[in-house]
Amino acid sequence: MPRSISFPCRPMWRACAVLAAASLALVSAGGALSAQQPTPPSLVVFITVDQMRADYLDRFADQFTGGLKRLKAEGGVFTRAMHDHAITETAPGHATTMSGRFPVHTGITYNAAGVNTPDAPLIAGGVGEGAAPFKFRGTTLTDWMRAKDPAMRFVSVSRKDRGAILPIGRTKGDVYWWAPGLFTTSTYYGDTLPTWVQQFNAERGWMQLAGKSWDLLLPAASYSEPDSVPAEAQGGQFMFPYRAPRDSTTLARIYFGTPMMDSLTLALALRAVSVKELGAAPRRSDLLAVSLNATDAVGHKYGPDSREIHDQLLRLDRSLGAFFDSLFVLRDPRRVTVVLTADHGMSPMPEVHSGRFANEGASRVDAGAVLAALDTALRARGVPPAAWNFEAGVWFVLDRAPFTRAGVSVDSVARALASRMLTITNVARSDLFADLAKADTTRDQLARRWLHMFATGGEAILATSLKPYSLWWTTPNAGHGMPYDDDAHVPLIFWGQGVRPGRYTQPVRTVDIAPTLARLLGVTPTERLDGRVLSPVLRAGASARRR
Repeated sequence: MPRSISFPCRPMWRACAVLAAASLALVSAGGALSAQQPTPPSLVVFITVDQMRADYLDRFADQFTGGLKRLKAEGGVFTRAMHDHAITETAPGHATTMSGRFPVHTGITYNAAGVNTPDAPLIAGGVGEGAAPFKFRGTTLTDWMRAKDPAMRFVSVSRKDRGAILPIGRTKGDVYWWAPGLFTTSTYYGDTLPTWVQQFNAERGWMQLAGKSWDLLLPAASYSEPDSVPAEAQGGQFMFPYRAPRDSTTLARIYFGTPMMDSLTLALALRAVSVKELGAAPRRSDLLAVSLNATDAVGHKYGPDSREIHDQLLRLDRSLGAFFDSLFVLRDPRRVTVVLTADHGMSPMPEVHSGRFANEGASRVDAGAVLAALDTALRARGVPPAAWNFEAGVWFVLDRAPFTRAGVSVDSVARALASRMLTITNVARSDLFADLAKADTTRDQLARRWLHMFATGGEAILATSLKPYSLWWTTPNAGHGMPYDDDAHVPLIFWGQGVRPGRYTQPVRTVDIAPTLARLLGVTPTERLDGRVLSPVLRAGASARRR
């Protein structure tokens, strides 16, 4: 049996100690400034935990000892925060939080319409698809901060390209994500990696996992979930411990699916704070955006009912605790504001029934036969497959010209398709966007969330909604992306400078985050937002005067 390794602080490697020792002078400087200029914060740390359900905060609270415990105990916690859009995926979720706008306005409507493009290839030997924010529309908090102070600095890091890119929007700068074996970026941001990122990559800290195992952090009796659910991991290995390969190539490829990916990302973020001197200037507000994606990888593979996700959340808590401890050696915590949220939630596997979810009648819904029949009928009329697409429950018409030439009514095809969709088990609704636009969106949550995704009169013609807990047949294991609260309900915590701690039970939306931070920072959004300022969580006088 390979030797087990415990991950709480050790994956930060030398970063915690080295960076802390290198920056002791900044502590006294930050403390002096805190008394002179209490607002705005010198550093905003914006953390997105990919696929973190809101109920994880309470479900595992008794075993938290680190960063999640700190944020929950000392921060302003919103218990009813939602992504108020229908396709609850990574790309649209990350695009809403720092822009204050719904996907219908950012242009980032689903993962496949996110950031990947051959026109911005990876650099520094990075392997994978190129990525850039070409499809993103409008501005983000970073742009508003830079408009007020062109000298502001920001860094954004993530395992995923879309997790690093979309919180920042179109602004060029320090944006990095994981390609197997290293952190890189694309030609959209530069032709070479800065020296500090190259040095971080050269340390190959991820190789500490080679030949070791991901085993339970706590004694097995501390976990209520069974460790013997064959539906997990598509019937592959689904029981602890999980041994890591010794081979560096194989390890680099699977590393993202382990809890250590979060610690590695946080170590890079901490290095960025030191090297880029984020939050070090007395009269400048900087931004650090961190997207942590191990919860998403573990959640997809094993589900929200699993012992694996339980252990992942405990490790996330410890990793965040180590990160904050080191950050607050580098920077005065009285000058720092932290926000933690998620890009979406999570639904269980239809095949796993733990009693925690009412998903007994759920299934994987296969619309393949209906779409194949549609394709056959349209081809017979001369409409090619390239003229339309079906993605994430939405029927798109990408090119109306072939329909017009063939004398085929798009509206008639959509209504016929909707009727066919409704014959499929576990399809709840199939609505034309033209009809959704007439709905009472105050009472009709599905209509509202779909209209927050796509504008009427565009390429999106028809939206098909499954019944709760069912997934499209193309989704393996556990999934998300549905317009229901399991996938939409996420944690939202504000902590630190300018924040009034407490528990807030009013409904709020993730598009409210950016305008709230803008008020705290004293910056002015440069376009109309969908969100509103969450004034109750801001201390009286915390919002700086706008210039």
